[in-house]
Amino acid sequence: MRELDSFHQNHLLAALIGPGCERLQSQLELVPLTQGDSLYECGCRLHHAYFPTTSIVSLRSVMADGASDEMAFVGNEGIVGVPLFMGGETTPSRAVVRSAGYAFRMQGQVLQDEFKRSSSLQYLLLRYTQALLTQIAQTGACNRHHSLHQRLCRWLLSCLDYLPVNEIRITHEEIAGMLGVRRESISEEAGELQTAGLIHYRRGRMIVVDRPKLETRACECYRGIRREFTRLLTDSVTRAHSLGSASALGRHLRVPPPGRARVEALPS
Repeated sequence: MRELDSFHQNHLLAALIGPGCERLQSQLELVPLTQGDSLYECGCRLHHAYFPTTSIVSLRSVMADGASDEMAFVGNEGIVGVPLFMGGETTPSRAVVRSAGYAFRMQGQVLQDEFKRSSSLQYLLLRYTQALLTQIAQTGACNRHHSLHQRLCRWLLSCLDYLPVNEIRITHEEIAGMLGVRRESISEEAGELQTAGLIHYRRGRMIVVDRPKLETRACECYRGIRREFTRLLTDSVTRAHSLGSASALGRHLRVPPPGRARVEALPS
């Protein structure tokens, strides 16, 4: 199997596929996700769960007038489709592909059946759900209390953490839509970061030059969200083992460390 196709590229999925859960692997389908694809819409019944490997999916809160803000995102650490095993099966939010790539897709009924059958799978997915809820709550507080400059730095750092090829193609207008601001405001903040020597961009190409300094400009929310994901997911390994989970847990269930990365953006 090519590395691109490996389910081990999704850390949560890699932890779930092991002794007692082998049947899940046969139910996985590798699918390409194109930037802008909608995986589910507000109020629609969910039929599939997605485990991103090289893609990032944005979870957006949508207003009655069609405006939307990003409340959380899912990368190669998690799953898109939490309502399936939480019993809701529908959600008022929208899931849109933020960064193109691949994901493994699973029938929702298969996930529901396995969730009821396996206590270790229940434990891991519920811990992930708590981490996701933390991200949603922290993002809401961030949008209320922190400057656009801090929020943009947080957003860029979050992208860098989960991109397998160190780049993303996205317009300033799309970033503005996720952060709930005007496109001109994003262009202004990006220009300030370039002047300060933290990033460099030309003809829509943005390169992170100094990640440590970018981190100092990001608000506390970036570190807080990462810390909670690490606590809830990594520390759940011991507990999941006691419930009979896969021996692969300690090897695969982790939040990837931040690293140097590049972001490419299309001209606005």
